[in-house]
Parts: sequence; C-alpha cells; structure tokens
Amino acid sequence: MSSHLTGKSPDWKRKVKAKYIIGTIIILVFTVWGFSAFLETTVRYVSFAEARTATRTVQVVGRIDFDNVEFNTENSEQVFTIYDLEAPDSARPDRLKIIYNGVIPGNFDQATSVLVRGKPGPDGFVAEQLLVKCPSKYQGLDE
Repeated sequence: MSSHLTGKSPDWKRKVKAKYIIGTIIILVFTVWGFSAFLETTVRYVSFAEARTATRTVQVVGRIDFDNVEFNTENSEQVFTIYDLEAPDSARPDRLKIIYNGVIPGNFDQATSVLVRGKPGPDGFVAEQLLVKCPSKYQGLDE
C-alpha cells in the first residue's frame, strides 16, 4: 500500500520504532535500578572474619560472653563480646567485640545466642540491630 492511500507519511515506521526503542530502554533502566535496590536491602550472614572486613551492612550470629558486658550510661552504649561456637578451634572460639547504641532487649541476659546486624568500626563491630534468641521462650513447645 502506498503512503498516499493510508494517509501516513513514510516516516511513521521510523517514529514507531524509535518509541519502542525508548520504551525498552526505560524498562531496562528501571529493571536494573530495582535489582540494585533489592541487592542493597539484602543483608548476608557472614563469618566473624568477614564481619571485621565488610564494606556494607552484614549479619553475624554468636553467643554472648556475659563476663564481658559493659554499659556506658553517658551515651547509652552497650559493649559486649560474642563468640563463635562453630569455629574450628572450639577451645578458643573466635570473638567479636560489639558496640550497640540502641535499646537492649529485655531478655538480653537470658539469650543463648544473638544476631547482630551492622558494619565494622574502628573500635569493633558497630551494631545497628540486635536480636536475641532466648531458650525459655521455646521451652515446652515439644511436649
């Protein structure tokens, strides 16, 4: 069909093709942006060694050394050490100093393990979030 019968100029195919290309580029840009935002929000579980050298927020799990817990009332800073029971040398488990400036959970002193989310700092691992696992909460559930 010739262009004088359809009433469309010969450039219409080029314009439609350009719109599809622009639309595809926009979709790709938003897909890449969404995926990178998703990766930023995911937080990996890491070993103590990886937690010390991490460049972004990570999570680490350990047991609290209750002989080594300090609370600074001036700045509401809780400093404690966690240790890794799954370390190869269980007689001398790997330890990680935690610095936390948030509200300490009420069952902190009963915790069997703690999940700490944060980044390494100059004086230790700076926790942004602290979650505790307490054995009394789960006692009696198997009965």
